[in-house]
Amino acid sequence: MGGDHPLASLIGLLVVLLLLSAFFSGSETALMSLNRYQLRHKARQGHRGARLAEKLLRRPGRIIGLILLGNNLVNIFAASLVAVVARDIGGEPAVALSALVLTLIILVFAEAAPKTLAALNPERVAFPAAIIYYPLLKVTYPLVWLTNAATNAVLFLFGVRPGDTELQALTREELRTVVHEAGGRISSRYRQMLLSILDLEKVSVDDVMVPHNEIVGIDLDENTESIEHIINESVHTRLPVFRDNIDNVIGVLHLRVLANLAKRSFEPADLVPLLDEPYFVPEGTPLSTQLVQFQRRGQRIALVVDEYGDIQGLVTLEDILEEIVGEFSSDPADEADDVVREGPDSWLVNGAANIRELNRTQRWELPTDGPKTLNGLILESLETIPAPRTQLRISGYPIEIVAADDKRIRTVRIGQRLQEESDTAA
Repeated sequence: MGGDHPLASLIGLLVVLLLLSAFFSGSETALMSLNRYQLRHKARQGHRGARLAEKLLRRPGRIIGLILLGNNLVNIFAASLVAVVARDIGGEPAVALSALVLTLIILVFAEAAPKTLAALNPERVAFPAAIIYYPLLKVTYPLVWLTNAATNAVLFLFGVRPGDTELQALTREELRTVVHEAGGRISSRYRQMLLSILDLEKVSVDDVMVPHNEIVGIDLDENTESIEHIINESVHTRLPVFRDNIDNVIGVLHLRVLANLAKRSFEPADLVPLLDEPYFVPEGTPLSTQLVQFQRRGQRIALVVDEYGDIQGLVTLEDILEEIVGEFSSDPADEADDVVREGPDSWLVNGAANIRELNRTQRWELPTDGPKTLNGLILESLETIPAPRTQLRISGYPIEIVAADDKRIRTVRIGQRLQEESDTAA
């Protein structure tokens, strides 16, 4: 029995060494698998393990050196211990067999299993390990420094200059991927809002503005009754004011100031002193830029002009916010103005409908990199104003002209998207 005691002790020591090897292997994988952005978030919240892990990963060469030093030390010690025990039990043949057995044991129990576990649950393994590694690194720093110095010398020969690793900034497309991959952590509505914010730079005021011919405003050359009717029927609190047509705009009227008039009946000339200066923006301005400009200037409405100074349309703060959060109006009649469902796979669509709005409300995928309206998209494709019953296909959507005049397409019929996406006309 006395001879069994040293053997049992050696086996117990071997088990401890294998556990240490598993710890080193698993913790290395866990630390390297940590999501750096989630790590920084938890560190800022005060999580101790996260703070220590973040500090360790700022100089990954040091922590890797410590882990490899410890892992190789325990593995070599375990191999030596097994060799001694095998020689005492079975001589030289047992030593060779023990080396094979130990390799399989280390591979399964000290490498594959702990690394797989750590990869699946990196935070659960890495944070407790960081609490152990942080003081251990300070104790073994001289030895780790020598190891890293030799490693850096080898890397230097290959042109690699190790240094502190900072958290790299994400590009817009990478951030889009992060938001997409958030899954159930962010509701689909909030996820779409975040994606819309990221897309603001890709969308210009031209895409959301009210076209020149659809701008509703106050014509001072009209009689008082007509002006009062426009004011009473307006769904907006600000209206452009002009003479004869919108190209001769002289200001913007905030309807709230009308409450300050002493009399309900007024002359068109009475409105002029109440007008704010019109605010003009160049076409092609990204929505992200325009949103900031609205905020800086304290404005909510702007007139879009081209390079010649001609007014192309009108854009409001509400138009930009709708690009982020969607339509504010819940009136079904608003959507019915442009799209009427004709059948299970067929829709009648107003030719003046905005393509981006159609894509958003109908979940279509019509091209948005060219004309802004459906009428413009079809005219660009056909290069002529088509007659009724003309058929074509754009991005896989069969389109039939229902009504058109000499100037534009008024109504089209759009069918369910087909697999083939080539544009053809008949």
